[in-house]
Amino acid sequence: MTNHPRLRPGLADLPAYRPGRSAAAGAVKLSSNENPFPPLPSVLAALDEAAAVVNRYPDPTNARLVEALAERHGVSTAQVVLGTGSVAVADQLVRATADAGDEVVFAWRSFEAYPILTRSAGAVPVTVPLLADARHDLPAMAAAVTDRTRLVLVCTPNNPTGTAVRRSELELFLDAVPASVVVAVDEAYREYVRDEDVPDALTVAVGRPNVVVLRTFSKAFGLAGLRVGYAVAPEPIAVALRQVQLPFGVSTMAEVAAVASLAAESELTVRVDEVVAERGRLTRALRATGFDVADSHANFVWLRTGGQTASFAQACADAGVMVRPFPGEGVRVTVAEPEANDRFLAVAAAFGG
Repeated sequence: MTNHPRLRPGLADLPAYRPGRSAAAGAVKLSSNENPFPPLPSVLAALDEAAAVVNRYPDPTNARLVEALAERHGVSTAQVVLGTGSVAVADQLVRATADAGDEVVFAWRSFEAYPILTRSAGAVPVTVPLLADARHDLPAMAAAVTDRTRLVLVCTPNNPTGTAVRRSELELFLDAVPASVVVAVDEAYREYVRDEDVPDALTVAVGRPNVVVLRTFSKAFGLAGLRVGYAVAPEPIAVALRQVQLPFGVSTMAEVAAVASLAAESELTVRVDEVVAERGRLTRALRATGFDVADSHANFVWLRTGGQTASFAQACADAGVMVRPFPGEGVRVTVAEPEANDRFLAVAAAFGG
């Protein structure tokens, strides 16, 4: 017997999730891929009304939001599963597909929650290096699938590089993966895509019984603080996702805000267009300064700073600009309002590419 509580030994091997640093007074935060705009007035009004009933549990089925999403995407309500952000739905997906010792394949570097979710379920992460242009190597990912593979995660646009998968290569990849292996296409940043060759994964998933698409309200819809995301999945997979779903996960406030945001999508699109325009301006300015910047389809840019990553991130911090460094690899910088972007560009210009 021991005098200490028995916890899972594998917890010691879990990588830690590192959120973007909070901004001190007077600083700007470009480290968390947040939407720089406040909620729309119509969304705030809906939240004010919903606040009066937070003493009651939310609808356990979140029927209003599920119905709105099903109508938006032209699918049945049985195919829509909600969670507290798309990362929570990804966690449900790992737990619904993988037992201890099973494998989960994903690119690296990609969303840093993937290895945490995989190891938390007792599964084995199988990472496939990105190509030289920071894009997914889908043929190599297909080759990494084994008899033990239960799930493949494809993040497009990819976090933190912003690069995206093209339609033809995604279709070839899905054709190559056995139908017994679930493929999740994580499209948290889909609304920022402007390249017609980068598909809406929902159009590619049609008729494929093993393909799940993940989306979120945290980015373009500006509801990061309310935590609501969803999956569109074939019905058998959707049933499994609900079986491992936490009861009452999506709050009344989150559901109401998401429904109101869908109703105001045309207003939100104007804001998204502004972010896309600023993304282009940032990219051009950084490249002109000499930085190696990947082509981004998201609401951030990726600077391949290699051995200069730590010193560049420190220079930004010293100037009151919080960015997200990945030591020895690069720096991810969220696209914000023009004034904040100008402040970052001034640091970048002084540092030099």
